[in-house]
Amino acid sequence: MNIWSALEPSQLINLTIIVPLIGAALVVVLGKYPNLRETASITIAVILFTLVLSIADNTFNQVGMATTWVTLLPGLEIAFSVEPLGVLFAIVASFLWIITTIYAIGYMRGHNEENQTRFFFCFALAISTVMAICFSANLLTLFIFYELLTLSTYPLVTHAGTDAAKQGGRVYLGILLSTSIAFLLFAILGTWVSVGTLDFTPGGIFTNAQSSSFVAVLLVLFCYGIGKAALMPFHRWLPAAMVAPTPVSALLHAVAVVKAGVFTILKVVIYIFGIDNLTEIATADVMLYIGAATVLLSSCVAMTKDNLKARLAYSTVSQLSYIVVGALLASSIAAAGATLHIVTHAVGKITLFFCAGAIMVAAHKKNISDMVGLGRKMPLTMIAFAVGALSIIGLPPMAGTWSKWYLVVGALESDKLIIVAVLTISSLLNVAYLLPIPIKAFFNPTDQNPQPWSWSETKEAPLPSLIAITVTTTACFVLFFYPQPFIDLINLIPGVSTTMKGQS
Repeated sequence: MNIWSALEPSQLINLTIIVPLIGAALVVVLGKYPNLRETASITIAVILFTLVLSIADNTFNQVGMATTWVTLLPGLEIAFSVEPLGVLFAIVASFLWIITTIYAIGYMRGHNEENQTRFFFCFALAISTVMAICFSANLLTLFIFYELLTLSTYPLVTHAGTDAAKQGGRVYLGILLSTSIAFLLFAILGTWVSVGTLDFTPGGIFTNAQSSSFVAVLLVLFCYGIGKAALMPFHRWLPAAMVAPTPVSALLHAVAVVKAGVFTILKVVIYIFGIDNLTEIATADVMLYIGAATVLLSSCVAMTKDNLKARLAYSTVSQLSYIVVGALLASSIAAAGATLHIVTHAVGKITLFFCAGAIMVAAHKKNISDMVGLGRKMPLTMIAFAVGALSIIGLPPMAGTWSKWYLVVGALESDKLIIVAVLTISSLLNVAYLLPIPIKAFFNPTDQNPQPWSWSETKEAPLPSLIAITVTTTACFVLFFYPQPFIDLINLIPGVSTTMKGQS
């Protein structure tokens, strides 16, 4: 049931952006009262999620939703509109904001973190910018809030205030801002000059009137200008940001930043270039194979990392390029797989980061080599880690199975057998760098743990963190058996379909 049905569609869009800002203000006002501050954070997150569900309900009912804030020039506005891809991203981000907030309460208290009010304040600001990105009606609006997302998450990356945190923050800010200024801004300006519009349009906005070589250059500028998608060699900001607290890592990898990057890639491909037009763009295959190389190379780097968060960070670089590859395959079913991977990767990867944070809080372990036998102390956490790992790998009955299936089918539909090989090898590499972690945790040599294990010896993370881990772990199962709502939403995206060409 649509509980916000009395509101005008434009009001719904505005509220999704404004409500998190109200939450940020409440966090500051209630900063001296942690229980009230955190209650307000969760309450605002739940309200936001219900607003997004109302927008989704309107989308399924084909209710048009749009609003304009400011008209800068004729045809150049800060404006918002609702389309299915943005709705899907908004559902994922708003739901996981609730879960990450619950997790953060347990983590921040259990780890005795300082400046918790600032953390929750910046967290709310970041989600507000994400909602604006989801519903941006044109490239100008998206660019503004894309940059605001970078700025609002910088204090989260440097939260610890250590030299390492400050250095990580400099790399984070430097790469993301420089790619935006050097590439993305010029791509947007070039699009405006050549076409005269920046509006997201089904099927794309380029025509035969534009030079094919110019459009080919623009595609490269967009792919590298969207630095949050972490294509090599502009990926180092993501591992560098791992100095942040684990809830921030979860925000970066599952809820906001990286997903904003690959969402923007999909948005540009679908609504600026047009999926069907990619085969005519000379640089499409170049960027496709750069994405494929990123998939494999980052997986290989992940295998060398003993630090758990560093390994997961390079895993994320690899998984993001699955989405880039799916977007550039010029296949409607591959684009569907890429879009679904936003959802499935989010629940799988956030589970893994939640588990990494739980291990830090409860066992004070960072390195995988120190986690031998840990499953006997933290069985719930390590079982959840195994589930998240299987979902990232793409094995049934886990959520990641479906997105990888559609990506492989899309690659076959496009006659890109080398991409099929890349996806297959990458999944095997996923097995190699993820599964040994829970295996070592549960099946350690007996001479290292000669005493029988019992439940009384367990030492899990604080209850709020365990609740969050349980929810995301359950989601990995549920989305395997019940992915249909997201698939139905994906099939509403112009030019995107989960059905192969020639099938009815």
